[in-house]
Amino acid sequence: MDGKEEILMTEENGQQTPVPPAGQAPEEKKSKSSFFTGLATGLAVATVVCIAVFLIWFRMTSAGGSAGTSAGGEDILNGETLRKIQEINETIDTYYYKDDEVSLEARRDGLYEGLVASLGDPYADYYTVEDREAQREQMTGIYYGIGAYVTMHQELQRVYITGVIPNSPAEAAGLKGEDVIWAVDGTSTEGMVTEDVVALIRGPEGTQVELTLLRNGDEEIEVAVTRAQVESQTVSHEMLDNNIGYLQITAFEEATIGQFADAMEELYAEGMQGLILDLRYNLGGSLRAVVEIGNLLLPKGEIVYTLDKHGKRESYVSDGKHEIQIPLVVLVNDSSASASEILAGAIKDYEKGTLVGTTTYGKGIVQSIIDFDDGTGIKLTVSDYYTPKGNNIHEVGIEPDIVLEFDWELFDEDGTDNQLEEAKTLVLDMMK
Repeated sequence: MDGKEEILMTEENGQQTPVPPAGQAPEEKKSKSSFFTGLATGLAVATVVCIAVFLIWFRMTSAGGSAGTSAGGEDILNGETLRKIQEINETIDTYYYKDDEVSLEARRDGLYEGLVASLGDPYADYYTVEDREAQREQMTGIYYGIGAYVTMHQELQRVYITGVIPNSPAEAAGLKGEDVIWAVDGTSTEGMVTEDVVALIRGPEGTQVELTLLRNGDEEIEVAVTRAQVESQTVSHEMLDNNIGYLQITAFEEATIGQFADAMEELYAEGMQGLILDLRYNLGGSLRAVVEIGNLLLPKGEIVYTLDKHGKRESYVSDGKHEIQIPLVVLVNDSSASASEILAGAIKDYEKGTLVGTTTYGKGIVQSIIDFDDGTGIKLTVSDYYTPKGNNIHEVGIEPDIVLEFDWELFDEDGTDNQLEEAKTLVLDMMK
C-alpha cells in the first residue's frame, strides 16, 4: 500500500454528473460486477488464485502476523477457504457453458470485489486500475474530455447534455443543453448508463470525438469535438440585489478550493455585504476540500473531528484568519450530504450563519481510499465524524434553523425558488 485519500460522499458517488435540477434525485450508481460473476473461472484460474493467496498467507504468517482475520479473530485465508475456492472454480469449469467469455483479469477482479462486497457496506468498494484512475480524476475535478454536463433523459432513456462548462471544447463546438447524445464515434448509446457514455466521450488530450446529437427533438446533427483538459466548475456565483452575494457549491473537489476562494474575492470586490451559500444537492466529496473551504469562513477552532475503530481522534481546524464577518444564510436539503453536512454543521455550531431548507441527508461517516502498489485500491469506511459540538449526524442529518419545504407548485408556475427568496429576506434583515 502506498497511501490513502479521505473522501466523504453518498453511495451515489460515481462519474461527475451535474447536480440534478430541483426536485430530481441524483442518478444511481452503476452496479459493480457481482461476486458470483467474478467467480466464473476455470481450473487454471483457480490454481493461479490459490497459489497467489497461499503466498500472501505464507508471507504474512511467516512474519508473525495473520493471513487475514475477521473481527472474531478467525483466519479468513485458511486451508478450508482455499479448498472451497478451488472447488467452486472446478465446478464452474465443469458445468458453466460461458466460462471462456470472462477474461482472467475480470475473474480475478471479481474475487477482490467479492471480498469487499462481503462487508455489506454500500460505501465500500474495490477499484481496478481503470476505476482508480477515473476516481482520482473525479476528486481532483480535472480531466480530459469535452466539458459538458450530462445525465439520463428519463423519457428517451438516453444520455443528454444539461449544460456546458464556459470556455470548454463543448462550448467551442456549439453543444447545447438538451442535446441528446445518440451515438459516440458511431457507437449507439442505446441501453447505456451515464458512466458508459462518459467513458466513450473522454480520451487523450488533442484527440477528436464524433458525437451524433438529437437536437430540438428531431434534428440529427454530427459534431466533432477536440478533447482538452477540463476543470469541473463546482462553484457558481452572482451578485443579487441589495449587495447580497449568492454562491453555490455543487461538489467538494480539489478544484473547488480555488474556485471558492476566487468567487469570494470577486463578490467582495463587487461590494458584497451579505452571502447566501447554497449547498442543496451537494452530495459531498473530498474531506480536505471542505476543511480548506471551512477555513475561509469559520472562526478559530475545530471544523470537524473523526474517531476511528480504535478511538483515535483526528481534528481538522480553522486558523480563524478568514472568518466571515458579514451575514450568512446557508441553503440545505435532503440531498446535502457528507462533506456538505460538515460545513453546514460547523457553521451552525459556531452560529456563523442561519440554515434554511429541509433536514440534510445524514451521512456522518468517512471513507478512505487505500492504494496498492499495482495501481488498484479499496475504499473503506474508517471513522465517524463529529461537528465541533460533538454531534454525529449519521442517519439523522442536520435540522435547519428555519425549516422550509421547497414549493414545487410555485417553481413550476413561474420559476420562483421560495427557499432562495426566504434566504434573501433573512440576509437583508441581518444587514440592516
